[in-house]
Amino acid sequence: MTKALITGITGMVGSHLADYLMEATDWDIHGLIRWRSPLDNLKTLVPFINNKERVFLHYGDLRDGESIRKIVKEVRPDYVFHLAAQSYPKTSFDAPLDTYETNIQGTERVLTALKDYAPNATIHICASSEVFGRVPKENIPINEECSFHPASPYAISKVGTDLVGRYYAEAYDMTVMTTRMFTHTGPRRGDVFAESTFAKQIALAEAGLIKPVIKVGNLESLRTIADVRDAVRAYFLLVTHNPIKGEYYNIGGNHSCKIGELLDDLIALSPLKDKIRVEIDPDRLRPIDADLQVPDTTKFQKHTGWKPAIPYKQTISDLLDYWREQVAEKGESFLTR
Repeated sequence: MTKALITGITGMVGSHLADYLMEATDWDIHGLIRWRSPLDNLKTLVPFINNKERVFLHYGDLRDGESIRKIVKEVRPDYVFHLAAQSYPKTSFDAPLDTYETNIQGTERVLTALKDYAPNATIHICASSEVFGRVPKENIPINEECSFHPASPYAISKVGTDLVGRYYAEAYDMTVMTTRMFTHTGPRRGDVFAESTFAKQIALAEAGLIKPVIKVGNLESLRTIADVRDAVRAYFLLVTHNPIKGEYYNIGGNHSCKIGELLDDLIALSPLKDKIRVEIDPDRLRPIDADLQVPDTTKFQKHTGWKPAIPYKQTISDLLDYWREQVAEKGESFLTR
């Protein structure tokens, strides 16, 4: 039986990838989780987990090398999607060392274990478009050869992640590919990301739990938006469509807009659209921001044939509906971060 290992399976991307693999393959799916990881995003898979059928969870932590080695030795996966990370750029300014430890050294631990116990696995290392950071306008759209100029400790950690992945491909002849996924969102997106906290605040206001005031950070950053469900389809093609050792790809959507325009589009979907006010919250501003995040995805599209399929308006509508469902279920227990 073909086995896939997903680190970070409980996150937005990991859980959507697990859903996709359940439908598109007959693989067994093994997920790395921490003991305190919430399982909300896996609720459609719980029956399989309980019955020990196709989906299996393993407790470990990227900061604990022995736990990683134990899991890899037990599973010996054919495919690996290394998605787990400290993935919040704003948090990384407050906890840079934790971010470096988790993302750079954690990736090293995963790849070392794979080298020792599953050297023939096909491996996806998830870096980030944040590695490019502050890009001059003349370099937009951003291709794979654009120089790195990280604008946060998170981005620095993803530069390390990217380079560690390519190093293992070259040094140990392992089938490792790295991706720089640009902004991707949709249902299950964490509320520490701009468009998701907007949607959450709108849902809370619609439920009467907060005043119709949306607190925001930098609205001038230009982003290209992809749907998480398109992203996981891209990751599947990455490892199954003629994988090339050591290759690296930019992946992203085809709708570019400023964060402020995205906010306007979300507000327009709400029955409160004429009552909502927007207020700058200084705590939501980064010390430095990657403000031009527009990808050139030609290389990946030519190699795999992948293209975004889910329209932008559906993505943000589904995101808002997700938060409406969460608020209806959990109500006042939500913080408004």
